[in-house]
Amino acid sequence: MTQFSSDIYNEPRDIDVNTLNNLGPLRQMAGVWTGQRGLDIKPKSEGAKKQAFVERIELQPIDPVTNGPQLLYGLRYHTHITKPDQIKTYHEQVGYWLWEKETGTLIHTLTIPRGLVAMASGQTTPDATKFELIATEGLSTWGICSTPFLDHAFKTVEFKISVTFNPDGTWSYEEDTVLQILGQADLFHHVDRNILTKMSEPTPNPLALQ
Repeated sequence: MTQFSSDIYNEPRDIDVNTLNNLGPLRQMAGVWTGQRGLDIKPKSEGAKKQAFVERIELQPIDPVTNGPQLLYGLRYHTHITKPDQIKTYHEQVGYWLWEKETGTLIHTLTIPRGLVAMASGQTTPDATKFELIATEGLSTWGICSTPFLDHAFKTVEFKISVTFNPDGTWSYEEDTVLQILGQADLFHHVDRNILTKMSEPTPNPLALQ
């Protein structure tokens, strides 16, 4: 049995074009943010290594998206990370945060220029102050895909991200990228975390500006 209707083509008739009013819990993430206290726990040949980082992340609203009857509102994001006092890119990431109000579903997509993409999901409420999303390797939905080398040497078997909105207006995240590393019996938890402070407000999506 399927959870979906047989009517897969007809789109919703009443769509609010103002995305910022329809983002559910993601509304608190819209804008441009910076984080100065990032911590990366990464794998090296000698074991886990801790690395401090600074981060800038921009999350801007996109126009409403429909898949037939499905209606999604979202934010397009770009994350740029460097080591403290350095210019060279340490990590870069692009993707979308999406909210489906009807089902209470959050979707997080990520693409990094190492040859890896993932799509994570979770269930929450519009007024949530904390939520978690998970992607799992080997699934055709909410899954992970990587290059042959990464699959061979540093296979990502699970990706998890937790977001918390703090009373002072900041928000925090913690990511756990679970790796099966070649030659190691135990899984490695590649952890990243940071606290983000708002630099500027979001720009309304194109339809809302008309």
